[in-house]
Amino acid sequence: MDGEVSLLKGNEAVAIAAVRYGCDAYFGYPITPQSEVIETLSALQPWETTGMVVLQAESEVAAINMVYGGAATGKAVMTSSSSPGISLKQEGISYIAACMLPALILNVMRGGPGLGTIQPSQADYFQATKGGGHGDYHLIVLAPSSVQEMVDFVTLGFDLSFKYRTPAMILADGIVGQMMEKVVLPPQKPRRTDEEVRKECPWAANGREGLRKRNIVTSLEMDPARMEVNNHKLQEIYREIEANEQRSEEIGTEDADYLIVAFGSVARICEKAREIGLQQGKKIGIIRPITLWPFPKKAVENAAKGKKGVLVVELNAGQMIEDVRLAVHDNLPVEHFGRLGGIIPSPGEILDALNEKLS
Repeated sequence: MDGEVSLLKGNEAVAIAAVRYGCDAYFGYPITPQSEVIETLSALQPWETTGMVVLQAESEVAAINMVYGGAATGKAVMTSSSSPGISLKQEGISYIAACMLPALILNVMRGGPGLGTIQPSQADYFQATKGGGHGDYHLIVLAPSSVQEMVDFVTLGFDLSFKYRTPAMILADGIVGQMMEKVVLPPQKPRRTDEEVRKECPWAANGREGLRKRNIVTSLEMDPARMEVNNHKLQEIYREIEANEQRSEEIGTEDADYLIVAFGSVARICEKAREIGLQQGKKIGIIRPITLWPFPKKAVENAAKGKKGVLVVELNAGQMIEDVRLAVHDNLPVEHFGRLGGIIPSPGEILDALNEKLS
């Protein structure tokens, strides 16, 4: 029902949003803290209603290669995992990007490196935004800070992925995946018919009709000159995405003396730190990157103008700070505050860090 309100976990919300989007298939493998995605899909049994395929693969490697095959036919397919599982999927993600295929990937981040902890983290920023697999490629990376955005970014992620024929990733930290909030669910959309898929995806390998040439989907090219041409095509797409799809949210940045840059759930904690700071007479603004790639360079640059300093707050040892420093061209002090191992900072800790590092 249009406008239906539900109380859901972030992981549950993604699963329901995928069904309502008209997703054709989900291929995944359980790992904490995102296992509720496949559990919710199994409980919903969308194969009985929309015809959506839901399959628990034998491994993360198998799951991403099933996504590869489904995406090659022009279908709307997705997978989800958490940090170590996403690492196992990187080779397949590189293949999908090289073949210019749309697909949606959810990473609900947990602490690392290695098996680490099941507690929340934001330490997969580099992996997601710098190309976690091999070769010159990018993913569109969306960072939700609420359960509602977990819902909304399913639609946005799929739409952008099909628009630019490149995989999109929802990069959520474990807090967003596990917390519960009220959300407004979208109406149920029908899955596209085979005829609609052929019309919308003329490049897809979904059955040759008429006299058209065969569609061959591959990332292999033995001729280096042709491989260079393929790479240039990808780079043109990435430049177009950078020009058109940078997204961010700003809170009180215009008259602030200091700027905090944070994404995901941490940005919400920073909002409380800002409120406490205002009560103490300290003017603080916040900018939240919504697209981590393309990084909202211009918005961060403009928000930082005239400020005394910038504090980048992350659940990691310092990753997004590199993009923030590039965006502001080192024209003002940029400092980092982060917690590791799944420990979540308090608003007071963030405010103390700003006072210590920038005041």
